[in-house]
Amino acid sequence: MQSAPLVVGFDLDMTLIDTVPGFAGVLRALGAELGVEFPVEQMTAKLGPPLDQVLEPYLEADAIAAAGDRFRALYPQHAIADVPVLAGAHEAIEAVRRYGGRVVVVTGKYPANAQLHLDHLALDVDHLEGWVWGVGKADVLRREGATIYVGDHVHDVEGALAAGALSVSVLTGGCTREELVAAGTHVVLDGLGDFPSWLDGYLLQLRLDALDADLRERGSVLVAYSGGADSAFLLAAAVRALGPEHVAAATGYSHSLPQVERDPAREFAASLGVDVLTPQTHEMEREGYRANGADRCYFCKAELIEVLAPLAAERGLAHVATGTNADDAVAGFRPGIRAAAERGAIAPLRDAGLTKAQIREASRRWGLPTWDKPAAACLSSRVAYGVEVTPFRLGRVERAEAAARATLGGAGLVDLRVRDLGDRASVEVDAALLPLAADLEARLLAGVREAGFEVAVVDPRGFRSGSMNERL
Repeated sequence: MQSAPLVVGFDLDMTLIDTVPGFAGVLRALGAELGVEFPVEQMTAKLGPPLDQVLEPYLEADAIAAAGDRFRALYPQHAIADVPVLAGAHEAIEAVRRYGGRVVVVTGKYPANAQLHLDHLALDVDHLEGWVWGVGKADVLRREGATIYVGDHVHDVEGALAAGALSVSVLTGGCTREELVAAGTHVVLDGLGDFPSWLDGYLLQLRLDALDADLRERGSVLVAYSGGADSAFLLAAAVRALGPEHVAAATGYSHSLPQVERDPAREFAASLGVDVLTPQTHEMEREGYRANGADRCYFCKAELIEVLAPLAAERGLAHVATGTNADDAVAGFRPGIRAAAERGAIAPLRDAGLTKAQIREASRRWGLPTWDKPAAACLSSRVAYGVEVTPFRLGRVERAEAAARATLGGAGLVDLRVRDLGDRASVEVDAALLPLAADLEARLLAGVREAGFEVAVVDPRGFRSGSMNERL
């Protein structure tokens, strides 16, 4: 089962925006109309409670409702232009967006005035709910699926806890750290500037815990293991959760797997105490694979899983697991993912919500040598759709990439692809290296031509993962 999408709730006043100057301006204007000299500094020292409660000590009971209406009417004129966004607010929202999350603002403020603030300050939120306070925020947070609520007041903590959400408090309002902790908040940050790094760490650990729990429940796995960063991390996580005796790795050997990938993959698995099975796969015998249409990966993955499933059964391993991650699942056209799912393979990294960046960070923390390994898709991914995949073409691409890497090895190269476009080779290198010096480019292209391409050019746009899909 895939993890639920991230939804983060934010309070508005003194969490996202510094309402004090605007609130003070409206109080002064209201006081002038009513002939009341409000103690503005005292009334704005700890903003958050409903307006009626703020006005109550200074007005007769039967005058509060009308005064509240007038306050809200005066608000757009006196409180929008002067209210700034708090430091880190935009970055906090963007941090949620990076994980594909939704942002919900839940505030005690009059909704129309709250929306004016959001619009004026270009705060990009998915849903605004106003006129809710304290534990009343819980219903909204539950309805919207928020698992984190960020606020500055003890009553924001009450709302988060009542909703079963994680309470994150910032010290930009009037409540002290001690007050917020006493109210039961789970996390206290100095301000929203600290939120992105906190969210990164929190979500990584949350998803690692989910992965561990999932693998433990599976009991045993055969990992479809290419030796890349994702499948290597999955293999290491499976060993941590289950022990090496309940885990095996399998690498399908065929013309599609570069020779250079094979020994490092075996060595890494051996370091974990895991056996590596190396069955031959025969995707080249599948017409759909050789034809190299947009669905080529479907036939490749179908062949792999159909070869690995009997091996898993023979060894008493309950599941075949692939290294599909959460980014892959939303990357658009991925027929290989569909083929694996149709044949019963599981995708624990995807189901835990782990992104490529999180996998690399976790691999770095665990000391895995694959944490910064460049992406290395199969050789067939280098051949333009519609150009027949053959052993000759794959061998030519492999030789060309080896020559190119040898030429650029001292230039800080990370990613490289030699794309077989049928009538020529297109060489993609890291954009940061472009443009190449003329003599270096000449040597690079000479090596690619010696590998068997009559014509070769350097793509001025640089390396782009999945660039062949641009041609669909």
